[in-house]
Amino acid sequence: MRRTLFLQVFSLLLAMSLPAAAEEMLLKDGTKIVGHLSGLQGDKIEVETAYGKMQIKRSDIIAINFPENGASTAPGSPTSKDAAPSIEESLRGTQYVNKTRKFTLSVPPDWKVDPKFPRSAPIVTVLSSHDNMRFLMVTQEEFNGSLESYKGMLELTYRKAFGNYEELSESPIKIDGKSALLLSFRGISAKADNLPVQFLVAIISSGTSYTRVATWCAEPLFHETQPMFEQIVSSYHSGGIPAMAQLAKP
Repeated sequence: MRRTLFLQVFSLLLAMSLPAAAEEMLLKDGTKIVGHLSGLQGDKIEVETAYGKMQIKRSDIIAINFPENGASTAPGSPTSKDAAPSIEESLRGTQYVNKTRKFTLSVPPDWKVDPKFPRSAPIVTVLSSHDNMRFLMVTQEEFNGSLESYKGMLELTYRKAFGNYEELSESPIKIDGKSALLLSFRGISAKADNLPVQFLVAIISSGTSYTRVATWCAEPLFHETQPMFEQIVSSYHSGGIPAMAQLAKP
């Protein structure tokens, strides 16, 4: 049972971190374009390819694939070429501190850092509730485009990753004094035994760096969990680490 749940959550983690991979876009005329989505302008998508930037009409795209780069490796394997540097992190009481990426979060007192999940880019950390029913993932990556363009790129990814994708809400907010978007959506993960899940995701913009604080759980649990998720994502704070956290030993 535990192994099944681990595989389900791992599949969701992969789905949530797909924008870091290269995209293959299949057009109506049979053309295949490989590159990275870098922006949205009206009905056109900007793609960076090996031959320069190009724009494609959304209506001309019939599929977007996210192929794996090379042979896959076990989660957390040190041989993975996308493996992130060692992350110095700690969780004491309700305060999570990431000294490597210089940010903090407040989580419920019974949550834990989940070391068995990968820290391969762009995933920075994964936390979960004590019963392994509610999850939090923080990702950070560079994107040379607007907050709205980044959100549009993520939406394309989510539609690819989840069946019956439905965006439930979107609202501009401020988190850590920065412009952010708060999204709620639901979908079904075919890679996780058709598990219906619902997400609350904060996208925080800082120049060309984008942080996602993504929380999720099985859809039937979401309504009662949403207020807690909102508190978690709103607690994100970057920059200086509080003095007590600096002194704390992991």
